[in-house]
Amino acid sequence: MSSINAKSYAKVVQNGVQAVQEVEELRRTGYSDNQIFVLAHDEDRTDRIADTAAASEIGVKEEGMMNSVANLFRSRGDELRAKITSLGFTEDEADFYEKELDMGKVLVIAKQNP
Repeated sequence: MSSINAKSYAKVVQNGVQAVQEVEELRRTGYSDNQIFVLAHDEDRTDRIADTAAASEIGVKEEGMMNSVANLFRSRGDELRAKITSLGFTEDEADFYEKELDMGKVLVIAKQNP
C-alpha cells in the first residue's frame, strides 16, 4: 500500500533489499537523503537498512523533543506509530503501517519540505 498526502509518501516493501531500491528510486525522482526515511519493527534492522540505503532515521527533528523523549517510555509499537504520525500520517495510517512492520516488512517514507 502506498499513501500520498500533502507532505509525505509511504511504501511498504517486503525486505531491506526492496527498501534500498525504493530509496534509490525516490532519489532519482528528486528527493534528497534527509527527506527519505526507512523504518522497520526492529531498531537494529532500521539502522542497518538506513545505513545501507544512505537514508535518514526519524529523529528529534521530525518528531519534536517531547515525542522523542516520550518514545523512551513507549512500547515499540507505540513508538513506531508516533514516528509515523510525526511525518504527517493519520493515526489510522500509522496503525496500518505498524501492523505491516509487525509482519517483518519495511516502511519507506519520503517527506517533502514544507
